[in-house]
Amino acid sequence: MKSEKGNESRVWGETMTIREETEALEYQILSPYAAHSADSRGRARDEEKCDLRTDFQRDRDRIIHCKAFRRLKHKTQVFLSPRGDHYRTRLTHTLEVSQISRTVARALRLNEDLVDAIALGHDLGHTPYGHAGERALNEICPLGFSHNQQSVRIVDLLEKSGEGLNLTWEVRDGILNHPTSGHPGTLEGMIVRYCDKIAYINHDIDDAERAGILKEEDIPQKYRDSIGPTPRVRLDALIHDLIAQSRGKDRITMSPGMEEDMQGLRSFMFDHVYRNSVAKGEEYKAVSMLQSLYRYYIEHEDKMSGEYVSLIRDRGEERERVVCDYIAGMTDQYACWVFNELFVPGSWKEF
Repeated sequence: MKSEKGNESRVWGETMTIREETEALEYQILSPYAAHSADSRGRARDEEKCDLRTDFQRDRDRIIHCKAFRRLKHKTQVFLSPRGDHYRTRLTHTLEVSQISRTVARALRLNEDLVDAIALGHDLGHTPYGHAGERALNEICPLGFSHNQQSVRIVDLLEKSGEGLNLTWEVRDGILNHPTSGHPGTLEGMIVRYCDKIAYINHDIDDAERAGILKEEDIPQKYRDSIGPTPRVRLDALIHDLIAQSRGKDRITMSPGMEEDMQGLRSFMFDHVYRNSVAKGEEYKAVSMLQSLYRYYIEHEDKMSGEYVSLIRDRGEERERVVCDYIAGMTDQYACWVFNELFVPGSWKEF
């Protein structure tokens, strides 16, 4: 029975908000190994609970609505500035990781909302021009740079003019630990860690075949036999194996043979696509461009946007880190435009 407020209902003789009703259903439906919303380790700053959404649902929504998420549509996944509408960007990669992760979480009766939030936020910190940009900043900045740590910095500090998104511990942990070397503290974070690789291995093969860099018969027969003869079949096989091997367990895992073959296919992609001279022939330009921007802003911090200048002058953040923040937040197109404005004489731009 609904109350006068319109957002409460009678459950088991008690008045519960929709959020509380959802939290109660999680205890009934989800695996005992799942992360339950009501048991979250919380946020750095306490907030009043939402009457409609669980904490993990709220985190997902905050990520979707943040500026860094919108910028992903103009950031490189693998191919720099491809001529074609069907190549993946960092945003479409993120959406594919989210979809695959939710499928796995639902099958394992784990927390789908937590998985969704982690997946949607895992690459917020990626630079323009993908891993080439990440490498450029890591090489030139004495503090180092990694996109997963930058993703956490975005949600902790950079969004909302220095307030951050104040996400739950579980979402932040999953974002930070999604790389291969990471050790997520929840099974939901482990799902995203696996599904990120499952997604990019298969969609990068698809894009490489579209670009004419790979043909299906170039993929070693061993992996075509063991995982499948097409990206779609391989994707299906990897997801099924991950689910079958993880059901009813307190860990997320694949069968040893399938995981070994997935890593072998990943190594093949590094050798033939990620380091391919055709696919990556322009990367040295991107690296040079971003490092030139870094050197410029180190010497001219006042030329950055006011919110970044304020981080240095009012909040005591290190200049080198904030310069990385500023450059990493750029899209491919904006970084190129800024470089032209700063370093290309105006008369040249007409030719």
